[in-house]
Amino acid sequence: MLEQLLIFTRGGLILWTCKQLGNALKGSPIDTLIRSCLLEERSGAASFDYTASGAAYTLKWTFHNELGLVFVAVYQKILHLLYVDELLAMVKQSFAEIYDPKRTVYDDFDETFRQLRKEAEARAEEMKKSKQVGKPVSSGKKQGQVQKAGRGGDKQSNEGGLASDGGDGNAVKGRRLENGISNGNHVVSKESNVVGNANGKENTSSNLGAFDVNKLKSRSKVGKKTEKTATLDSKGSKAEAKKKITKKNRVWDDAPQEVRESKLDFTDTKGENADNNIEVVAADHGESMMDREEDYSSESDAEEEEEVGKESKPDPKKKGWFSSMFQSIAGKANLERSDLEPALKALKDRLMTKNVAEEIAEKLCESVAASLEGKKLGSFTRVSSTVQAAMEEALVRILTPRRSIDILRDVHAAKEQRKPYVVVFVGVNGVGKSTNLAKVAYWLQQHQVSVMMAACDTFRSGAVEQLRTHARRLQIPIFEKGYEKDPAVVAKEAIQEAKLNGSDVVLVDTAGRMQDNEPLMRALSKLIYINNPDLVLFVGEALVGNDAVDQLSKFNQKLADLSPSPNPRLIDGILLTKFDTIDDKVGAALSMVYISGSPVMFVGCGQSYTDLKKLNVKSIVKTLLK
Repeated sequence: MLEQLLIFTRGGLILWTCKQLGNALKGSPIDTLIRSCLLEERSGAASFDYTASGAAYTLKWTFHNELGLVFVAVYQKILHLLYVDELLAMVKQSFAEIYDPKRTVYDDFDETFRQLRKEAEARAEEMKKSKQVGKPVSSGKKQGQVQKAGRGGDKQSNEGGLASDGGDGNAVKGRRLENGISNGNHVVSKESNVVGNANGKENTSSNLGAFDVNKLKSRSKVGKKTEKTATLDSKGSKAEAKKKITKKNRVWDDAPQEVRESKLDFTDTKGENADNNIEVVAADHGESMMDREEDYSSESDAEEEEEVGKESKPDPKKKGWFSSMFQSIAGKANLERSDLEPALKALKDRLMTKNVAEEIAEKLCESVAASLEGKKLGSFTRVSSTVQAAMEEALVRILTPRRSIDILRDVHAAKEQRKPYVVVFVGVNGVGKSTNLAKVAYWLQQHQVSVMMAACDTFRSGAVEQLRTHARRLQIPIFEKGYEKDPAVVAKEAIQEAKLNGSDVVLVDTAGRMQDNEPLMRALSKLIYINNPDLVLFVGEALVGNDAVDQLSKFNQKLADLSPSPNPRLIDGILLTKFDTIDDKVGAALSMVYISGSPVMFVGCGQSYTDLKKLNVKSIVKTLLK
């Protein structure tokens, strides 16, 4: 049974709801659809499932892009209503005929909807009956077909459809077995001039010409000479390298303790002692890149305008130029899916070359197609430029955070409540969680925020020592309990210690774990459930493409499945690392934001403590579409 049908504008004004149904929806499925699907460019999907507040609904929708209207039908998830798609199409067509932008009340549409609904339900019943009444093929007829096929079996094989050994004399021997593996002889067609056998030899026709063996011998001699000279050169270069490189002496345990500490501390590249190292490093770091206002270069805009100007000039050599130019001048009545397909395919390929996951690129193109289909193409406008403009708007909408990501404001709000602001860093192995935790700590320090680190990576050897080194260089207190401890308990004790010491922020370092490692994911879920942090930050590499989708989706899924809470905490934000190594392959940022719905809060772009930036949405979008 249909629960509700609504018609509203893209601006959010509800024009009509079905009063005949009169069913009050549990929860807020329409708001969730708009927030989680339509605003996040997932409108190309066939349907949306809503499960909350003890209710389970399926929502289907369609657009009238020329009028800017949205039609949504809601029904119980357990039901499979076959007539909903057809009903939406009929309602869309009928409502468009009476729509007036100046009107806001359409009570006269109730009777029209009642007739349309009866008609759609009647058609669905007829389709069900026709499927049930459909006559199956009789067994006698099947037997006759089998016998007929059996009589002709001397000319055709059972699986491959090739001639058998006892069939046509002109056919080449060889048959595919039932498991798809050949019997040793290559099977070729009658028209082919090449006959292959099991040992891979080929008999070619005489018109291909003979091969000169002398040329091959001469080439092989030249190749051997070059190889010999190359090996001699490489040996000489290796010998010279060995002479030049001199290994420095290491100081081991038999040396005095003062010498041992100064020599074995390799964190200082200038070779100064450990005591002076803290002051020198703190003085040389400078201002964090997070506080620099990054202006998007106007040069790239100027270059883009030049390219657009070049593209707008007609090229008479191109086929069909006059017709496409005439179409762009005159405009087109309504855009159809066939008009959008070439531009969308080119756009999808471009996004994939920028490291956007294939699944995400396809969904984005589907969403853009749904938002443009049926829309009128303006005069002096190309389909490709219209599609690109729609995609640019979609990308900006996705990458722009839908909530505040001002951590400093949240820190001061938590300080007023006399509790520390807790940030948990999670992610897979080797992405740079500890290093970027130190960058965030340094940035907070510059804003007069007292920070404490919590070494909750009790799994990986050397993790505590690594964090201790960062803490010593930044002169930040660290809470540690060693290895093989419960990280949830360590984090809880660190938060209690921060309350006593008056620390404003606690940065919790966790062990790297793959998304499929259930014991470690269970431990992470326990840590988040017990300590209820203010921010769960996923640290991911900008180098990954399709794997970003798998990592984030499975992290969120595991956190939801393994949490004992009915409302589990998921990932709140993303820290993207190694952003300086990818050139223009910035698609991982889009893939991560799209699959999780969480914003990119920090971007790591180097190895020093100052190399932490905000995500420039405009720059990312321009790079993706360039």
